[in-house]
Amino acid sequence: MQEEHRGDFFTDLLKFAALALIIVIPIRLFVAQPFIVSGASMEPTFQNSQYLIVDELSYHFEQPQRGDVIVFRYPKDPSEFFIKRIIGLPNETVKISSGNVYIVAQNGKSEELSEPYVVNKGNGPDMSVTLGPEEYFVMGDNRPESSDSRLWGTLPRQNIIGHVFLRLLPVSSVGILPGATVVQ
Repeated sequence: MQEEHRGDFFTDLLKFAALALIIVIPIRLFVAQPFIVSGASMEPTFQNSQYLIVDELSYHFEQPQRGDVIVFRYPKDPSEFFIKRIIGLPNETVKISSGNVYIVAQNGKSEELSEPYVVNKGNGPDMSVTLGPEEYFVMGDNRPESSDSRLWGTLPRQNIIGHVFLRLLPVSSVGILPGATVVQ
């Protein structure tokens, strides 16, 4: 009788494991992905070793927006993943002068970007970059410590994995849409 219960237990355990895999694998592959912050490029918004969940689904239905914090494949080495904030959108021109960022729309209208999330602008070079129809300009919130579009160029749309949806660890900083801001 004991062996019969043991067999039922293992059968139930196998069914549970199969069901869990059927549910978890599609979510992991198509909906959400874990990401661990590495480095200081997004401080103070994100700290080294924070555990995030990236929403991979939303950008199939809507376009990335200025101010979104995204995870993407580094254009120079797609095996590496980076986290940055979208600054420039397709067909815009991004101008950086004395650490201040200006966005020039297709109609020629120019506006200085309000960036309350940037604590340290640093002293990077002045530049102007015009984006193509499927290109984004991304920068870290900690400008002196960030390897971003200022150094390696524009980010192709196809490299974007998704936007940061949830911060899970450390527990003291758990939050939904961490780093989200409305940027004009």
